[in-house]
Amino acid sequence: MPNLTIKRHCLFNLTHKSILRIPTHHMEIQIDTYSKTRILVIGDVMLDRYIWGEVDRISPEAPVPVVKTGETSEILGGAGNVAANLAGLGCGVTLMGLIGDDETGRRITWLAEDMGITTGLLPSEKRPTTTKTRIMAQKQQLFRLDSEVSAPLSSTDEAALMTACASALEKTDALILSDYGKGIMQTPGLCQSLIRAATDRQIPVFIDPKGRDWDRYHGATCITPNTHELEGVLGHRLNKGNDTTASWVEEIRATYGLSHLLLTRGADGMCLKTSDQAPLFIPTEAREVFDVSGAGDTVIATLAASVAAGFSYDNAARIANAAAGIVVAKLGTRPVTITELKQVQSDKKRSDFTKHCDRTTAAHKVRLWQENGDTVVFTNGCFDLLHHGHVDILHKSRHLGDRLVVGLNSDASVRRLKGSRRPIVKAEDRAAILSALSSVDLVITFDEDTPIELIRTIRPDILVKGSDYTPDQVVGKEVVESYGGRVALVPLMEGHSSTGIEQRILSQKE
Repeated sequence: MPNLTIKRHCLFNLTHKSILRIPTHHMEIQIDTYSKTRILVIGDVMLDRYIWGEVDRISPEAPVPVVKTGETSEILGGAGNVAANLAGLGCGVTLMGLIGDDETGRRITWLAEDMGITTGLLPSEKRPTTTKTRIMAQKQQLFRLDSEVSAPLSSTDEAALMTACASALEKTDALILSDYGKGIMQTPGLCQSLIRAATDRQIPVFIDPKGRDWDRYHGATCITPNTHELEGVLGHRLNKGNDTTASWVEEIRATYGLSHLLLTRGADGMCLKTSDQAPLFIPTEAREVFDVSGAGDTVIATLAASVAAGFSYDNAARIANAAAGIVVAKLGTRPVTITELKQVQSDKKRSDFTKHCDRTTAAHKVRLWQENGDTVVFTNGCFDLLHHGHVDILHKSRHLGDRLVVGLNSDASVRRLKGSRRPIVKAEDRAAILSALSSVDLVITFDEDTPIELIRTIRPDILVKGSDYTPDQVVGKEVVESYGGRVALVPLMEGHSSTGIEQRILSQKE
């Protein structure tokens, strides 16, 4: 019988030959985007059981809550949750691993097949099915009971699993190895055999890692650790700075011969490092976090499915990031669906035009961001005839903090400042163009000649102007510094101005 433990919780550029690369700018997700992909998932399969209840008193026997139990629900966990996410996206999925020769194992098989997942789960006489039982009350987890054996596989189980997996590889576009530290992936020989077998067939291998020994993952196409897992391999904490993070991510990627490494950073988003490209930092898309359980499963499932469907790794990582934002807003381990991804995509398109708001709404949003620990940056301008210099200064401003708010002079304000022939582009259109930039989080039109009143209302952490100003010339400097903020000057690109563009247009007409 397994021991019952109680835990308290409050360089290979592999591309499958059938994959057609979609250009970086194309991220349209249709209902059938993933329907032709075939993904093989191998790893630690488990049953997640939830006992739902209510708490209204403390036990007189010990200082613990008394839970009046109600419904019990069961879902696929571990590698099974990876497969469930893939099924939710519409992929063809095969799930392989070991289960016990017990009722829980048979329950897992039934749940998987009910979701349309093809199963190749092998019953083992030497180990029970891993089960995690969570006691839930008042929308939170009180504690968890784990029934498991995490010893490495026996030689018999390893040989049987490898034989079955080798056959399944013949019909797949991507392989996911889901390591939950329960024994299957703890055997270096099995991991390396699977990676080599996939490599020989030009099948990309995606790994969700566990533990500090990553030698067994050497040569995989992509690995998706979280910050804690990467720190375990490094042997020290990661600094929060992007440059430092990128440096360590690249070192680990190169050390283990990986084509790609996608680091999930919780509230800080993601960092994707590819062998021959600069690191890509993707901000988080979570709206409100209820439960991070299973978020890593969603990330690797969506990433692998997107690559198999033909998306570039950059865009696949962005889609995986959006999917993670969906699942952490759910209570308990729940897979993402293609319908939810499409809704997020639709909302994002609309959000480009809802970034433009009045100053009262803007002030409320800024307060929420700051309460969440975000650093809010503010800059302002007319932004008439938006050009490369404008985009550059906005990009540099955004990288000084977590959110960028842009104050935009109204048409009347521009006319007073630049003459009757300006603006060339109306405020409504200028705001829409600014809102479409990924570096911009909020746009507020102001009618005054200076943004001083807007700055007093918004109260940004950092006030930014171009290096053609001196600090004493920056409007709002005293206001921002009075509550502990600061002013930053960023270098300008030479030879770019709206006035210059206007003059060139007029000269051509003459």
